[in-house]
Amino acid sequence: MTTIRSPAVAGLFYSADVQQLRQDVQSLLEKANQQDFNPKALIVPHAGYQYSGAIAATAYVTLRALAANIQRVVLLGPVHRVAIHGLALPGVDSFSTPLGNVKVDAHLVNAIAHLPQVGVSEAAHTLEHSLEVQLPFLQSVLGDFTLLPLAVGMASAEEVAEVLDYLWGGDETLIVISSDLSHYLPYATAQRIDEQTVQSILQLQQPIVQDHACGSRVINGLIIAAQKHHLTAHLLDLRNSGDTAGSRDQVVGYAAIAFNSRKV
Repeated sequence: MTTIRSPAVAGLFYSADVQQLRQDVQSLLEKANQQDFNPKALIVPHAGYQYSGAIAATAYVTLRALAANIQRVVLLGPVHRVAIHGLALPGVDSFSTPLGNVKVDAHLVNAIAHLPQVGVSEAAHTLEHSLEVQLPFLQSVLGDFTLLPLAVGMASAEEVAEVLDYLWGGDETLIVISSDLSHYLPYATAQRIDEQTVQSILQLQQPIVQDHACGSRVINGLIIAAQKHHLTAHLLDLRNSGDTAGSRDQVVGYAAIAFNSRKV
């Protein structure tokens, strides 16, 4: 029997209505500044679409030229509701959104199942939004693709990087890292700290601390992998909730960053 992870934040972080959701995502993509990158990996934010959707769209629009080649998406994001050690597979066959189902890649699951830092936790995925909110964008930009979703808890940068190495693949495989930046700081303070965080990422310098990015463990692992695979990081967009849809008293920071190959 096929097991499906049902959407947890449809109607909260994005529209639960299929037509409205499709329209919302397409509108965000159409308004995004198109930049000419061929990314191997992306860092994208994961707040409600009214807050971070425009920033996320600047990353996803870069995939349009590559969409026909991308067959697999490796998607990692931090856990917000369940404390876990290591990286958790969902133990399901597919993920569902109002736009349809995305099949979990059994081949990739098997490729990392033997690693000691990788386990299975359905609970870690059931209510987690950091992965789910990326799916409507991926479904809208890509064709048919499979998914390897990992919810990341207490794991070292090296443990994350080792998992990424097993999943790296070639042009057919896209890596997506879901993370917001600073949380609930005054607008000017957040701008300063987020700029420093982004500069560290662009220079492939870690560690990024958890107070500066909720997905810091995943970002740190990607930085190690990016160094090994000779990737260059490019900033696509950097804003916060005070720029999009919220008060400037306490804001959450959002960045979109693309990583592509450099000649060595």
